[in-house]
Amino acid sequence: MQKDIYEKIISFLLGASWAIVLFGALLIFKIFINFGIIIAIFSTIVFIVIALFLILALDAFLVNKQRLSEAKKQTKLLEKIYAQHIS
Repeated sequence: MQKDIYEKIISFLLGASWAIVLFGALLIFKIFINFGIIIAIFSTIVFIVIALFLILALDAFLVNKQRLSEAKKQTKLLEKIYAQHIS
C-alpha cells in the first residue's frame, strides 16, 4: 500500500513526537531535580501526559484520513451497485 504525502508527514511527526517525549522527559526531570525529587517526578509525569495526548491527536488525524478514504471507496462501490440496479 502506497502512502500519500499526508500520511508520510503524520508518520514522521509521530516518530519525532516519541523522540521528543523521551528526551523531553529526561530534560524536564533534570531541570526540576534541583527543586526536589517529588516535584521533578510530578513535573515529568505532567509533561509525559500532555505529550502523549498530543501524540494521540496526531494518531487521530491519521485514523480519520484512513476512515475518509474507506468511506470514499464504499461510496463508489455503492454508486456502481445502484447504477446496475437502476439499469
